[in-house]
Amino acid sequence: MATNKNKPATDSIKKTNKSSRSKKQSSASWPIGTCPVVGIGASAGGLAAFESFFRAMPSDKNLDMAFVLVQHLAPDHKSRLTEIIRRYTSMAVEEVVKGTPVERNCVYIIPPNCNLAFSNGSLQLSEPEAARGHRYPIDFLFRSLAKGLREKAVCIILSGTGSDGTLGMREIKSQGGLAIVQSKESSEFDGMPTSAIDTGLVDYVLSPQDMPGQLLAYGKSNFNPAEVPSTKNQDHKQNAFKKLFELMQSQTGHDFAEYKQSTVSRRIERRMAVHRIAKLEDYVNYMQQKPEEINVLFRDLLIGVTKFFRDPDAFAALENAIGSELFANKPAGSDMRAWICGCSTGEEVYSIAILLQEKLDSLSDDNAHQRCKVLIFASDIDTTAIEKARQGFFDQSIKDDMSPERLARYFVFNTETKTYRIQKRIRDTIIFSEQDVIKDPPFSKLDLVSCRNLMIYMEPALQKKVISLFHYALNQDGLLFLGTSETTGEMGALFATLERKQKLYKRKAHGYIARPPSANLFLPRASPDDSSSAPPTPHSIQLQKLAEKALIEQVVQAGILVNQTGDILYLHGRAGKYLEPVTGGLDSYNIFRMAREGLQSDLVVMLHKAASNNEIVRRAGLRVKTNGDFSNVNVSVSPVINGLAPKLASTLFMVVLEEETDQRIITPTSIDSGNNLANDTRIIALEQALRDKDSYIQSASEEQQSGVEELKSANEELQSINEELQSTNEELETSKEEIQSINEELATTNAELQTQALKSSHLNNDMNNLVVGTGIATIFLDMQLNILRFTPALVKIISLIAADIGRPLMHFTSTLSNYDDLEKDLRAMLLSLIPTEVEVKTKGGSYYMLRMLPYRTTDNRIEGAVVNFINITERKLAELALKKANERLHLATVVGDTSDAIVLYTLSGDILAFNRAAERIYGFSETEALNLNIVTLLPDSLQSAELSQIKLLSEKEGFEPYETRRLRKDGSSIAVWLTATGLIDKSGEVYAIATTERLSKTSE
Repeated sequence: MATNKNKPATDSIKKTNKSSRSKKQSSASWPIGTCPVVGIGASAGGLAAFESFFRAMPSDKNLDMAFVLVQHLAPDHKSRLTEIIRRYTSMAVEEVVKGTPVERNCVYIIPPNCNLAFSNGSLQLSEPEAARGHRYPIDFLFRSLAKGLREKAVCIILSGTGSDGTLGMREIKSQGGLAIVQSKESSEFDGMPTSAIDTGLVDYVLSPQDMPGQLLAYGKSNFNPAEVPSTKNQDHKQNAFKKLFELMQSQTGHDFAEYKQSTVSRRIERRMAVHRIAKLEDYVNYMQQKPEEINVLFRDLLIGVTKFFRDPDAFAALENAIGSELFANKPAGSDMRAWICGCSTGEEVYSIAILLQEKLDSLSDDNAHQRCKVLIFASDIDTTAIEKARQGFFDQSIKDDMSPERLARYFVFNTETKTYRIQKRIRDTIIFSEQDVIKDPPFSKLDLVSCRNLMIYMEPALQKKVISLFHYALNQDGLLFLGTSETTGEMGALFATLERKQKLYKRKAHGYIARPPSANLFLPRASPDDSSSAPPTPHSIQLQKLAEKALIEQVVQAGILVNQTGDILYLHGRAGKYLEPVTGGLDSYNIFRMAREGLQSDLVVMLHKAASNNEIVRRAGLRVKTNGDFSNVNVSVSPVINGLAPKLASTLFMVVLEEETDQRIITPTSIDSGNNLANDTRIIALEQALRDKDSYIQSASEEQQSGVEELKSANEELQSINEELQSTNEELETSKEEIQSINEELATTNAELQTQALKSSHLNNDMNNLVVGTGIATIFLDMQLNILRFTPALVKIISLIAADIGRPLMHFTSTLSNYDDLEKDLRAMLLSLIPTEVEVKTKGGSYYMLRMLPYRTTDNRIEGAVVNFINITERKLAELALKKANERLHLATVVGDTSDAIVLYTLSGDILAFNRAAERIYGFSETEALNLNIVTLLPDSLQSAELSQIKLLSEKEGFEPYETRRLRKDGSSIAVWLTATGLIDKSGEVYAIATTERLSKTSE
């Protein structure tokens, strides 16, 4: 916890009058500071949830709990939560100051810019050391409640974004506390509730108004001393436990009888409190009636806390060992086999798989290692966890657990689901299976076994069984990787320690333990006088060869192979004369315990001296009581040094016992002062024994001093480790709090942006419908005339697609037939900022009004141009038709009364006007003539010449009147004098031909 360097500004806040609070409380069921405490955490949308919670609090009943409220606040924001909560509850409500004692039926509010923690019955404030955005005040409170109150801690997570509170809730659950979370449907922001619910550890998912009633019922059955489950009758309790374990084993297939009683009991009692059951026997009956409760309790016992590369230092040590130990002597074509026991949701499995793959990749130039295949077995008894591990999907939080390089190399990010999936080549190396390490057969021929934080829940006897199992499953020199709180314990002789701090061990080829777990490791049970009463095992045969090889150099009556602690490994000859049986199993076969009177103390000294100096130690004439008498026995203790077991040369010793051949039976009456020689010999022997024992005491004292020094060194190392762990914890807290604060601010900003985006979306839809509805072809350009966007109608004029956005407009051809100055006019408009209009025509015959105007922003800045193509085809055609009609009317008025025939026709020969004189001369009515071409009036022989004349006139070349011939309606030919004139439009072009025709005298 961070220290409170400066006194918070909240210290000046006036406390609520304590006397008024006392009136609301009845006699306390729990002493002050030890009552159950309910920590309530909320973030965005939490104010409404707080109001609903306290509004539903019963006013006529006390919950006999204290409530501590934590919300995410800006450092400079003055909280109004205290005065708001006072409106909805009769309990005393106050904002916390430093050292506020916790009392039942009171509500405590966190002040701004503070961390709040429960410690020794009071609430302590501390100034956050982390920067804003890296603070997680809800987790901070929940962790302190778990540590200080254990099963009397309750956590409630209300509306909010992010995941603050989830980690603290895990710790409360691990201590047997209660977890309640607001339902997603009732949450304004469901980030925090979802994060907590996804752990599978939540007891109740409720709306805020339903929580007080559930708390009241839970408190009565769990926190009322008068209703604590009765355990006075231990026999009944043990019978109930036995029946409960049988029910669980019958339904789940797993036996928890050998798990730590305290851990299992806390989980069971908490489930009893959830269902308001006071007696264990009643809970067993409840489980029989509702079998689904067995599954709930089973999941409650399996709290899997894991992450990628958890304990980085431990994984760094494992990474080094993988290179130096596993791959060092791996033959070509062999398999690298590993077993991860208790794999949970797979994070540790994939972490180890990544380390193995990285080592293989680094050795890719080595053909032998290139052909090495990795095979990993991952097991757990939790089916749900195994299924999740098989899928290999993980949320974005794993970015904090590994380097960006590893994340990019071994994971694939899904942009739709916002999740990471493990790469296929890593997934293909792993086989997941549901397996119980206690009852199911183990995997074998393994190079690595990882079992982290599983054995801490087991009783010592079960731990020994599991460690022996791992020793069996591992290959010679295989690695065992345990959790930071686990050791090999009494089975330590089976493994050599590679990294004591990081719990990394190496399997010994021939390990011996102080208390053997099975008869396969040591001599089978036999009477002390019979060394061949049981069949030999493969291991005992090896020991027999070792013992016989050491004895072959001596002619002995009895030989005993022992280790440094005196455990008997092998007997040779009639050793029963010097050793006597003891009660117990194989672990009782110790030479110090079995040695007869007169032999024990000397053996201790001799074995110690032989081990310390690595030399043979002999004693002659020891008086040993054998069958009621005393015999003189020569004893030697020698280290076993040979090539059979070089790794055990300093741990095995041969004790040789040989009775003196020329000896007298010594009795107390035979020892007198008359035999000076015997007395001198006896004194010399006693003096030698005293010197040996002085040496032994001195050596033992030195070893004890050395042990004290080692303990001091270990203590200093543990202190250093603790400081490192504290530093790491603070760094994690910093990162988490910063992200949470940023998430809160982003949530607020995001809500505003979503509202704005929704408005913008509506406006955009309105504009799109408006533009499409008008049918106006529009294109938006930047200052360099690059395309920004365009409307669908524009593609009829300029062929564009969506991919053309950003390209220059002038790179595209248009369908305009008579306009090539678009770029010039646009640049001129951008310089003058004066809107420009041009009437244009397309090759398809459509007419448009091209309107160019500047693109102005709301702050009146020019950022480009807008070009509109307004379709005016109908209007233009109407104008042309009106023009023609006017021209015809004008011509008709001019030539209607003349005596000469006047004919008006287009350059293509279509007749446009035909006066009354022409009707009289040619016999066609005006209506008939307007549907004719001039060719109808031309004889075949003259058509070519007359059409050439029309062409000359269209090219503005005039000519004199001339005589020619024309055809009448009846087909007769007449001679006429013809005068032709070209009609010029405003642009100076000939658009029609007008002829004046008069009958020739020849025709008359």
